[in-house]
Amino acid sequence: MKNLNIVLAEPQIPQNTGNISRTCAVTGAKLHLIRPFGFEITDKHLKRAGLDYWDKLDIYYYNDINDFFAKNDGEYFFFTTKGRKVYSQVDYPNNAYLVFGREDKGLNEDLLYNNPDKCVRIPMRNSLRSLNLSNSVAIAAYEVLRQWDFPDLSREGQLTKYTWQKEGI
Repeated sequence: MKNLNIVLAEPQIPQNTGNISRTCAVTGAKLHLIRPFGFEITDKHLKRAGLDYWDKLDIYYYNDINDFFAKNDGEYFFFTTKGRKVYSQVDYPNNAYLVFGREDKGLNEDLLYNNPDKCVRIPMRNSLRSLNLSNSVAIAAYEVLRQWDFPDLSREGQLTKYTWQKEGI
């Protein structure tokens, strides 16, 4: 199975992290959380957004960004409104790390400047700030999974009251 890693550097809003944890749980992505956080992991808003999924997560915690880089090896992609490459123009390898910054500041510009070819953006209107962090993570994660042909993910749902029947069979 391929490994997808979602990295949140200094997340500030518990509801976003809760929603992202749910996305990671249902897709099988690993979640990496880099301190400091703008909340406690026990925050009721975090738990409400991701409560049913928290125990299904493969989750890792780091003291700071340097601790994260020291403990992980793979190909990093930095999602930022400042990126010059569109996220869907990238071929994501196994063990890709999709790195997202704080909701209010994004990722450190030194990090971005030193990795220009790994900075990617989700297209949006320039006159507005940006998409919500949890929406951005979902868009990025599903692009990677689409490229990988949705490994180990269910492709067909079932009705609860009826049974799907295919014509001609």
